[in-house]
Amino acid sequence: MIDGGALLKIPYGVYILSSFKDDKINAMIINSAMQVTAEPARIAVSVNKRSLTYEYILASGVFALMPLTEKIDFPFIGRFGFRSGRNFDKFAGVKYEKGVLGAPVVLENTTAVIEARADKNLDVGTHVIFAGEIKEARNICAAACLTYDYYRNVIKGKTPQGATHQ
Repeated sequence: MIDGGALLKIPYGVYILSSFKDDKINAMIINSAMQVTAEPARIAVSVNKRSLTYEYILASGVFALMPLTEKIDFPFIGRFGFRSGRNFDKFAGVKYEKGVLGAPVVLENTTAVIEARADKNLDVGTHVIFAGEIKEARNICAAACLTYDYYRNVIKGKTPQGATHQ
């Protein structure tokens, strides 16, 4: 038996993950990311294979990870988390810049950016874990980072019925 409540006790953050393909950009909300080594500095992210961002990481070989701030509002989370970049411009009206590896870096509601070149991946069924060497990491602001626990218990966001994976 799997008690889902026990799994909710694993602490983790909430992030924007972005990438690009040719001149197109996309990003999505994820909650599975971690630093895996210090020397060289490497990071890993788990990405749903149905997402457009997954396709862009495969094409470009790079990704940018941005922890969200605790002060974020639900509509901003929804922009990147509950809509598909296949039919919605997630970056319209959002302050961002092109990162050193080419992936978009969201500059609002994020605390830092970590850019990596994806050079290893592990297929785990519905998702792929991309690991990559960090090429750039910098702080954006000093705000507290959003955790999934805070999101669930304070922001109380619920996935809209019929929402698609990005």
